[in-house]
Amino acid sequence: MAIKLKGHETFTIREGWLDKGLKAVSDNGKVFSENYGADALGVGSNMAKAIRYWLKAGKFIEESPKNGAKLTDIAKIIKDNDEYLEDSFALWIYHINLVFNKDMATTWYLFFNETNMDEFTKEEIEYIILGKMQILAEGKKISERSLRDDISVLLNMYVKERIEDYDPEEKKISPFAKLGLIKKDRDRYFKTQPDREVLINEVFLYALMKYFEEKSKDSVGIDELLNAPLSPGRVLNLKRIALNEYLDNLAALNYITVNRTAGLDMVYLKKNIPLNEIVEKYYEKN
Repeated sequence: MAIKLKGHETFTIREGWLDKGLKAVSDNGKVFSENYGADALGVGSNMAKAIRYWLKAGKFIEESPKNGAKLTDIAKIIKDNDEYLEDSFALWIYHINLVFNKDMATTWYLFFNETNMDEFTKEEIEYIILGKMQILAEGKKISERSLRDDISVLLNMYVKERIEDYDPEEKKISPFAKLGLIKKDRDRYFKTQPDREVLINEVFLYALMKYFEEKSKDSVGIDELLNAPLSPGRVLNLKRIALNEYLDNLAALNYITVNRTAGLDMVYLKKNIPLNEIVEKYYEKN
């Protein structure tokens, strides 16, 4: 399979990058064909390449040789309703899309979907992901330096380092730190379950429906939803109790049926809702 490393030019997503990119593409589909979009975006050429990569990797834009770039349907809905991506809902949608994108964001896919360590050093997670990537590469050489850079960017994307002179206005801090998916203590990192107030039902619904869509299923076991690659449990760092709470919430809203009788532990889809409709309805309510 295709493996993508360092498409981000070693730049973690910064505050304002995604919304700036969405506006630029919306204004001009050929924006990236002129000096990589650097002039339109008001950044250097390497940063412009990074912004283009991030927009594609999170499925916020799609490109064709003839027409250039255009916003995906979901990105259009987000831009129309939350132009500056101030609501963390848009960040969650992006995050889920990103970790589903095995081809363009291989390190992100492996970290969230295929590693079982909840506590690790940077060196430990590099070693684990290198092993998994070598299997995917089927004999092709993996650049360990590029992988190290990828891991650094991933950790910096989700971790907020609070130091003595911490400035909440610092634009270099990634907006994704607020999702609460990874925390750091000294040289150790921890995959963490997000707070209930941050991870709302609509985000879980999007992750669940994306999994059903990916697998072309209308029923699935709870264990699978907790542990399988691309499952809500994996992409959202959920433990079993929290997963069951979210499932019960969606059952109460009539999206699914949960059957725990006789040890079945199955989830059945009642309403097959397109992903863009989930996003649309969220903004209608909010």
